[in-house]
Amino acid sequence: MRGVRADASGRGVRGRGGRVHPDEGSALVEFVTLGVLVLLPVVYLVLTLGRIQAASFATDGGARAAARAFVAAPDEVTASASAGAAVRLALLDQGFGAGPDAVAVECSEQPCLTPGGRVVVRVSVDVVLPGVPAALDAVVPTHVTIRSTQVATVDAFRAVAP
Repeated sequence: MRGVRADASGRGVRGRGGRVHPDEGSALVEFVTLGVLVLLPVVYLVLTLGRIQAASFATDGGARAAARAFVAAPDEVTASASAGAAVRLALLDQGFGAGPDAVAVECSEQPCLTPGGRVVVRVSVDVVLPGVPAALDAVVPTHVTIRSTQVATVDAFRAVAP
């Protein structure tokens, strides 16, 4: 029984069928290799899903806050500024930059703050997948666009500005 490790009784380790198999101690190497091969994709998946979820929270909260700020403002100039500030704050809170096309406001009535009119606010943000270089993103799109829409109604009893 040369090359065969002995158990406590001094005999070789036997496998199925009573045959003697050498135990070379490679279980640790196999465990570490398989652990890394399974763990790395799982960690990347968790990071990616976390980033996409953060974008979802940011766009949803930004659209809701922008719609509320828009319909509560005294005039359209203040309304646009308040809506933009609300979206920027919501996106920055989750670690995203607010570009000029991050928010779009549409009104069902003209002027926008007509009592009973509806205001639709759309917020979108591009999420670049973690660890993807910009050069690769330029060739093959590796980003996800997250969009959210919120509708708010201007108060029917709002005083109309002259």
